[in-house]
Amino acid sequence: MENFEHTMNDLFAQLGLSDADSEINNFIHQHRPIADDLSLEKALFWNAGQAQFIHEALYDDSDWSELVDQLNTRLRA
Repeated sequence: MENFEHTMNDLFAQLGLSDADSEINNFIHQHRPIADDLSLEKALFWNAGQAQFIHEALYDDSDWSELVDQLNTRLRA
C-alpha cells in the first residue's frame, strides 16, 4: 500500500480550485463558518463532483481523508 503525503494545495487542485495559498485562505474565509450539523460534503458551495470527492475521502478513509478533515476543521472555525 502506497503512502501519499498530499498538501492542502494538492487538495484544492484535486477539487478543481485555485491552489495558491492566498486563494485557499480566501476560500476558507469566504465560506466559513459552516453549521456544525451540516456534513462538509453537503455545504452548498461545492459542485456535485467536489461533494462526491469529499464524501469518498471521508467515508472511504482515502489518502485524502486527513486533509479533508483539516479543511473541515478550518471551515468550522
